[in-house]
Amino acid sequence: MTDASSQITYPDFEKVDIRVGRITRAEAYPEARKPAYKLWLDFGPGIGEKRSSAQITKHYTPEALIGRQVLAVVNFPPRQIGKVISEVLVLGLPDAAGEVVLIGPGQDVPLGGRLF
Repeated sequence: MTDASSQITYPDFEKVDIRVGRITRAEAYPEARKPAYKLWLDFGPGIGEKRSSAQITKHYTPEALIGRQVLAVVNFPPRQIGKVISEVLVLGLPDAAGEVVLIGPGQDVPLGGRLF
């Protein structure tokens, strides 16, 4: 449960721009310190294609990721992760073992749609 000192306002929430994108390409990232993939995501007109790196190798293969819609934070500054510049943060939840399970819509939605 959240206490009053850690609560945020709705305008605070609106600052985090979470959008739906489709993974168009996924590759192994053997240079990463922990097992990871390099991802290319299409967020549609206005945002376009962005790159990311994600430690999601336990539940996904690169082939199974292609075409999958996922949620990502698109307004963080780019971050260097090894040799990759990560432009978005792909979102997930931990399973019982702490491994990442990706978050996405329950059905296909237009690319670039904003979470509200």
